[in-house]
Amino acid sequence: MTIKFLAQDDRPREKFMLKGRSSLSDSELLAIIMGSGSRNESAVELARKVLASVNNSWHQLSLLSAKELMKFKGIGEVKAISIATALEIGRRRAHQEIPDKVVISNSDDAYHLLKTYLSDLRTEEFWAVFLNQSNKVIHISKLTHGGISQSIVDVRILFKTALEHFSTGIIIAHNHPSGSLKPSREDMNITSKIREAGSFLNIQLLDHLIITENAYFSFSDERLI
Repeated sequence: MTIKFLAQDDRPREKFMLKGRSSLSDSELLAIIMGSGSRNESAVELARKVLASVNNSWHQLSLLSAKELMKFKGIGEVKAISIATALEIGRRRAHQEIPDKVVISNSDDAYHLLKTYLSDLRTEEFWAVFLNQSNKVIHISKLTHGGISQSIVDVRILFKTALEHFSTGIIIAHNHPSGSLKPSREDMNITSKIREAGSFLNIQLLDHLIITENAYFSFSDERLI
């Protein structure tokens, strides 16, 4: 049964207009994004199936690639891209909700600032937070992205950005898609290299975080800086 044959109250778009977006279930929201179902099921039914496959988690759905979404019968390239695009918009909106001039007092503050950027990625990325003398955030930047196991950092670019923003402190962070919080030898080496370079420029490396999906490791907390 297709959407046009459903009762008025069960049509996602019409329900959106009549009752507002908050009245829609997750499957109805996804059905609107997809626009249509398959030959044998409505968009809502297809949406229920897709969401059930990820335990009804938008976060888990956002981790699926377009090719993985296209494995569902009724989802072609256009629908897969539409779903991925909608979820990416939500991700970027979450980033923009971070207030300006956040004060970083400890590793937990830094983690909560950076987890929206790094916690759910499948490849490694290296980010830096630049702070002023009062430990207020003045700039956040992604410096590199790499393969599944490593992200190579150009220390010159890091400190060029720090100088451009008149930063006196830096917090660096990268993710481990594997879920391991144990620092690698490369993690230790790059931390030491950045700390030493910063000492010559009077720019202090305050912390280095390793971020996984639900946790983090702080070099500062573990007295490795």
